[in-house]
Amino acid sequence: MGAFHCPMGAPFYDSEGCILCGLCIATTNEEMVEASKKIRAYLRSQPERRSRFQKIAICGKGGTGKSTITTLMAIALREEGYNVLVVDTDESNPGLYRMFGFDKEPRPLIELLSRFSADKPAPDTKWLAQDKISVQSIPEEYLLESDGLKFMMVGKIVDPFQGCACSMADMTRDLVGKLLLKDKQVAIIDSEAGIESFGRGVERSVDTLLMIVEPSFESIALAEKMSYMADGIGVRMVKAILNKIPSEETRRKMIEALVKKNVSQIGAVPLDPEVSEAGFEGKALGESKAKEETRKIARLLLGEANGI
Repeated sequence: MGAFHCPMGAPFYDSEGCILCGLCIATTNEEMVEASKKIRAYLRSQPERRSRFQKIAICGKGGTGKSTITTLMAIALREEGYNVLVVDTDESNPGLYRMFGFDKEPRPLIELLSRFSADKPAPDTKWLAQDKISVQSIPEEYLLESDGLKFMMVGKIVDPFQGCACSMADMTRDLVGKLLLKDKQVAIIDSEAGIESFGRGVERSVDTLLMIVEPSFESIALAEKMSYMADGIGVRMVKAILNKIPSEETRRKMIEALVKKNVSQIGAVPLDPEVSEAGFEGKALGESKAKEETRKIARLLLGEANGI
């Protein structure tokens, strides 16, 4: 199979965490399909991990505006009285922290795995090795904080020959799985573009998946794939958010296309020049039509989550 990343996080077959699905030792496409079915069945049988509205993954094709919606959703939930932890797991996009008004990045988690630290004090990794990780137990240097919102990042690819982002994805999967949140605490995970994170099992511990869909055939097709995968691993709430919508006619056509693909949508955010300008200048997002529409979507999500 080539390079392999166990979606359950097991280091090898029949080790701790292994569910004996056989995916890592599959040698044919048929064996891989059967192993995937076992993984889906196992994850769907774990409803207690998905019974709350606390861990939200924001996914989509590259360029759809995932980071923008992550920012606007975090602000909207904070306004609704939630303490919000934003986890930047996109190894490419460099500017998410600026959208929240921060002027610097936090220390990236990937430094905990650095192999070039002989001349530096060894970082404390005990907190990351715990079975459960509370927000309060995360060291301050890995967090930025402002008015009830905390921001952390896994890391970025910054140099040629740095290697692939596999270790970042593994760290993200483990962190999200271990994260222990209290009432009125939510974590929003800004995922890497595309569906590779699903193959690595990053979304297996979230209870809500928001797919950001722009007006394009590719974006709608990818949303169908993501919806199928999320349903297969037992994610409780799977919704599409339409973004960068230029007209009511486009919104209507997109909803029709998503309905045909059995993809549920919960709202639309207009193409907003104020958001585009803030993104171009690397500034915090101010008041805008996009922010107001995201507030409405956040309230709808909270209503569905709470059975209202």
